[in-house]
Amino acid sequence: MKVNQILPDKRQTILEVLYRSNGEPVSGVKISEASGISRVAVWKHIKALKQAGVDIKGLPTGYQLQDTGNLLYPFCFPTHLQDRIFHFPELDSTMDQARKIARQGLQHAGCVIAEVQTASRGRLNRQWASARGGLWFTLILKPDLPPPLAWTMNFAASTCMAEVLAGLFDLDVRVKWPNDLLLKGRKLSGMLAEMETRADMVNFLFLGIGLNVNNEPESNQYQAISLKTALGKSVSRKQILIRFLDLFESRISTVDPARIISRWKERTGTIGSDVRVQTHDRVYEGKALDVDDSGALIVQGRDGITRKIIYGDCFHS
Repeated sequence: MKVNQILPDKRQTILEVLYRSNGEPVSGVKISEASGISRVAVWKHIKALKQAGVDIKGLPTGYQLQDTGNLLYPFCFPTHLQDRIFHFPELDSTMDQARKIARQGLQHAGCVIAEVQTASRGRLNRQWASARGGLWFTLILKPDLPPPLAWTMNFAASTCMAEVLAGLFDLDVRVKWPNDLLLKGRKLSGMLAEMETRADMVNFLFLGIGLNVNNEPESNQYQAISLKTALGKSVSRKQILIRFLDLFESRISTVDPARIISRWKERTGTIGSDVRVQTHDRVYEGKALDVDDSGALIVQGRDGITRKIIYGDCFHS
């Protein structure tokens, strides 16, 4: 079994048959013939798929797959992405699962997706709510980079996602240092990077991304917002992810830190803002003046002292 084929074979066959019908109902007889199982077994598998969150409607003429734009199974993606998609109905954390998959010899740019995460985490080990309807995934990257340049992947990813969302939905999405996305001043997306090194080079970089799409995040959770809330309608998670993966891969084919920083600054919501930055053991408050060529935030404190902050959780005042 392929590592990304985590559905039982028959359920994957059933889903593919329904998906490739282009929204038309498919009779139980046809599904039975295509999958090589009885109609009763077809019904049992479809029931299990529904319980796993797949929206399948039973009609007098057969079964109809609903909302195909939000299906994230490998076969739903263009051919060049299918072998890189690893979809799970539920995980503790896509980050943890990505580590397991990476150790099976996966090449660069795999994408581990979960419909629901039960133990996801953000920076400084904060919990990140990951309810059904959002886009929760971790990229498995093997960049040819030394560890001091690993930050370029975070900055490139946040900028690419902001550009994709602006292009698809005409939204003014801003990047917040180090790599969150804001919409109307509220948190739309969070990112977390974890790295493994070998000698003096990056071995794996795991980039976890949580994007509020069709979920309804709690209003008091870091003042969160979703695309559905902002646009007043549901949108295609699959379309977002395809465009992001293609843009991100092209953007990091040649790593140019100065260019990455320049693009990030074009969409910054942090530089020029009053901020509070929390690290593991300190809190800094002041005005964000700039981001330097190492990705560090330059903050002028209320005491007048200018400080370089390499890592932390940033909040806009």
